[in-house]
This record gives sequence, structure tokens and C-alpha cells, in this order.
Amino acid sequence: MSKTQTASSFLSNISERERQALKRLVDYTNVESLPEIWPLAAQRFGDIVALRNPHAKPEVAITYTQLAEQMQLFAAGLQALGVKVGDRISLIADNSPRWFIADQGIMTAGGVDAVRSSQAEKEELLFIIANSGSTAIVVEDLKTLKKLQDRLNDLPIQVVILLSDEAPPTDETLKVLNFSQLLEIGKSHNFVPVKQNREALATLIYTSGTTGKPKGVMLSYSNLMHQVTTFGTVLQPNAGDIVLSILPSWHSYERTVEYYLLSQGCTQVYTNLRSVKGDLRQFKPNYMVGVPRLWESIYEGVQKQFREQPANKQRLIKFLLGISDKYIKAQRTAQGLDLNNLHASAAERLAAKIQASALLPLHALGERLVYAKVREATGGQVKQMISGGGALPRHIDNFFEIIGVQILQGYGLTETSPVTHVRRPWRNLIGASGLPLPATEAKIVDPETKAPLPIEKRGLVLLRGPQIMQGYYQNPEATAKAIDAEGWFDSGDLGWLTPQDDLVLTGRAKDTIVLTNGENIEPQPIEDACLRSPYIDQIMLIGQDQRSLGALIVPNVEALEKWAASQNLTLDTPNNQVTSSDSQKIDFESRMIQDLFRQELNREVQNRPGYRPDDRIATFKLILEPFSIENGLMTQTLKVRRHVVTERYRDIIDGMFA
Repeated sequence: MSKTQTASSFLSNISERERQALKRLVDYTNVESLPEIWPLAAQRFGDIVALRNPHAKPEVAITYTQLAEQMQLFAAGLQALGVKVGDRISLIADNSPRWFIADQGIMTAGGVDAVRSSQAEKEELLFIIANSGSTAIVVEDLKTLKKLQDRLNDLPIQVVILLSDEAPPTDETLKVLNFSQLLEIGKSHNFVPVKQNREALATLIYTSGTTGKPKGVMLSYSNLMHQVTTFGTVLQPNAGDIVLSILPSWHSYERTVEYYLLSQGCTQVYTNLRSVKGDLRQFKPNYMVGVPRLWESIYEGVQKQFREQPANKQRLIKFLLGISDKYIKAQRTAQGLDLNNLHASAAERLAAKIQASALLPLHALGERLVYAKVREATGGQVKQMISGGGALPRHIDNFFEIIGVQILQGYGLTETSPVTHVRRPWRNLIGASGLPLPATEAKIVDPETKAPLPIEKRGLVLLRGPQIMQGYYQNPEATAKAIDAEGWFDSGDLGWLTPQDDLVLTGRAKDTIVLTNGENIEPQPIEDACLRSPYIDQIMLIGQDQRSLGALIVPNVEALEKWAASQNLTLDTPNNQVTSSDSQKIDFESRMIQDLFRQELNREVQNRPGYRPDDRIATFKLILEPFSIENGLMTQTLKVRRHVVTERYRDIIDGMFA
């Protein structure tokens, strides 16, 4: 695929269904770069609120007209300070309307932003500033500046912009301006429009990932515009539709979906983990972009409410959920959307249709008594939720389908801008990561020989398309390793393709655990199965070079306390214990607790499709500290940093296999 492919040619080979979906959307196929979108959006959407932060003090609401104006003022201010086309500017900040204004203001001025969270570690941020060759930085606030300032004099930084309105320090040797001061400078400076070609570098996104030193992913305007002009094959929003934003805006996944939805006149409402449940009810979003952990959190909240119901009502809910589970699975088979039976015969499909018809009245009863009320927790207006950033556990997928909330699982990496595949509303194949976006190719090859493999055969996933990065910044060796001479990007993921071209992922090639008997184990599907247990909140498999698998488990303390109370368990030991609300002590090492978790693990692992004896978890350890971003055990997109967890618990792991 040519690197100079135009936006319109992205859409030359799409289905008639997708072509019709695109017809009702605002067309940007003739736009060359992102900054060109916003004046056009302002003309069309004007007084519609583009960005809203209800948690800011005072609350922030910015219309499309105001958004385009502030972007241009930000850009004019940067130009007045000497920023030239191609200059690198590090944008070190977190979700807010001003982040979006800064991001697009930098590009409007002709600059290239290198983006990262202000919460990242000091050394990582300094590496990004230095490696990118930034001559200016835009930071969240004075606190962020103070974290970095003792080393900035060693770097070619000429100016610092605060996204806050805090008074800049007067004793700084660097020129420091706050957000409002920069916009004032922009008002008195004639903005010089910058015409970017499609292959110009737009942004650098440094991958923290789960291993190694960050690499700067170079994304061009062509890469980003591919996402904006093709995502309409997945979502078709109306102007004024509400989008709830919770993921890091600087991350490629959230970022490019934001670009697309805002290009179509949506209103983006910023939320956070503390406020999300209330914001779902208050703002009633039509769309939301999330990661599996977010959907799991919503699921766990619903399950908690179920457990608090009277016993007779709990039994009714359990009965209805069981019936509905059978109903949706029969529906999938009837529609040819059963991943475990893709080649169902006409007789099997007819039998499934008859079964679904028989179960429909009870499913409808569940809808009336339970599911409609559960949907109220999401605001009741959700059209679709987009999930990415990791595998979606099957029981979560099933639950949301039962209650009538459509989750479209997608796939991609920072290096692919990021979306390459995503399920469609009209082909929501549960368990898969969807069909390719237009102009996108996937190929499955043998991980060792790189020989192409046939349809439905599992291997290494290679990707090619207009969204593949230009390469890693100042790292030609890593680029050559990632992208071959024919333009195929090595995703590092394992998977297979259905006959209809859906991508089904089975694990990470580098996450594969190899036992001493030579068996290769993909941890993710087994972990997903174990998370079905109400007593398991988080889990990470271990066992590289061991005879069997082990697991580190973060228990669901609330569920464990209730179980302990039902067992009249009152144990008190000094080590590795949880203290419950009634001062009861639960010993993680007690035989009853160990037996409970062993039963849970055995049941969930053995009930998993494709179970093999080597999947059995032979040893485990319960740990109290959850994996989180704050303690460094998860990435910003809530993936477990396996190597960090392994090092943190090295002594415990060694003891488990001693």
C-alpha cells in the first residue's frame, strides 16, 4: 500500500453497507491534516458544545466556534514565541479541554507534539523531552514544572507553557507563561496559516508499554486522517450526541476516537474513575470509549447490587440471567455469529432459531424486570461502547449483550494509530476483535518461519495499511525490526482470521509462558476465565520455565468477607490478613480460604473452552495490594505490567515454585 495514498482512496474498497453508513456523515476525505477540520466543524456545528468538563471549578463548556478560536489563538501565541514548522513541543498534561486545545493548537502552528501524562515518572518525561528534541514544553501546572525544572536547563527548552492559570514563577531562568497569557499574546499576533502535506509528522507518542525503554512512535497526518475518515464505517453519530471521556487523551486509542467523534459534532464530557458512575446517570452518554477493566468495574457494581437483594429475588435474577445466556447464544448460532461454531449447518441454525424463539418470552421478562433497570446505570441512552486496549473477557461480553448494551471490541496498537480492526454493529461477533477498517490488511504467519498460515490457523498477526506508523523516532533498528520491506508491521500478538475476515486474538507472543514440558500457554484467556469468580478481582499467571502454572491473585475483599461471615469464620493471624468492617480477621493462608480459591480456579479454568491439563493452576498466592497505575503495576491503559509485577513479587514467586 502506497505511503502517499489519499484520504479518498482509503474508501475505494469498502462494502456497500459501509458506503451507505458514510453518506450521512460529515465528509473530510479532501482534508489534508487535522487542524483543517476544526474551522469546518465550527462553521457546521457553531453553538453546539464541543468540550465540557463538569468537574472543573468553575465548570467548563466550550462550543465548536470557541474551540476553533482558542486553537488558533494558542497557535498564534506559539508562533509569536518563535515556534516554527516542524518544531517539537512536549505536551505533558492530562485530560481536559485545554489538553485538546493545546494538542491541536501545536499542530495548527505547524509544530509536532510529543505527548505524555503529567503523572509519568520524572526520568521518563525527561527522556521524552530530550529524545524528541523539544524546544518548548506545555505542562499541566506548576507542580509538573517543579518536578522537571532542575533538569530543564540542560535541555534546549526555550519556553514553558502552563495549561493552568497559575502565576508563572518570577525567578525562573526560562520564559514561563500560563494558558491565558499565551492566548493574549495570540490575540495581538497575526496567525500565519500552515499548510501541511499528508506525510508530514503530526505527533510523537512514546510507548510505555509493559517492557523496555519508551520508543517514540511517529504518526503522520496521513495516519491520523485515515482514522477520522474511516471510523464512520463503525459509528454514525449525530451532532450533539454525548460522549463520555475517561481514558488518557494523549493515548492513541482515546485520542483518535475523540478526533473522529468531535469531527462529527459530538459533545465530549470529561469524567474520571471517581465520578464515572454518577456521570453515566447524569449525562446519559450515547457513546463511550473504554478498556476491559472499566466494563468489569461496571459489571462488578451491578453484581454487588444483585447480591444485596433478598434471597428470593437473587434466585429470580440468577434464573433469568441463565435463560438469557442460553437465548443470546442460540441467537448467535441462528445468525451465524457463534465463534465456537462458525460453520453451523442449516439444521443447526434452524434448531438454534427455534430454541431462541422458545426462550424469548422469558428473556423479555428479564428485560422488563431486570435488564432495563440495569441499563439505567449507564444512563439508558447508550448506542455503542467501544472497547480496546486489551482482551474483553467473554463473560463481560455476554453480560452486556444480555442487558442490551452493545460493546464493539476493537484492536490496534499505538504503532497503528491505533485502530486496525473493530466489530461492527451489524456484525458483532462476540469473542472476536472485529473486521478490518477500510484499506487495512491482516496476515497470520508462523511465529518462527514467518510463513503465511491458512484461514482459522493460529499464528503471529501482521498488519498493513495507511495507519501504520512512519517508524520509531531516531531508532531505525527498532523500526526495521517492527516493519518489514513490504510494509507489514509485526504486532507481537497471536491470533487467527475467520473466513469472513474477523480477527480473533489469542494472546501476546511475548507473554507466552513456556513450561518445562515445552507447552506454550497464553495467559490472557485463562486469566479472563478466572475473573468470572466473584472472589477474584485481579489475577496474573506465572510459571515461565516451571513444571506448571501459578497465579498471583488480588481477591475481591468484599465478596470474601461475606463468604467468611457465612462460614462463621473468625480467624486472627498476624501475617497476610484482611481486616473486615466488623473487626473480623481473615487469614489468606487458612485452609478454608485456600480451598475456596482452589475450587474457584479449578472450576473456571476447567469450564473454559479448549481446556487442557497444562492450563491447570497448581499454585497460587493471594496478595492484598491491587495492580494499579499509581503503584506502577499497570500501564495508563490498565494493562498489567507483567515484568514489573514479576519483579515486585520475585521472592514470593520463587517461594511458590521452590
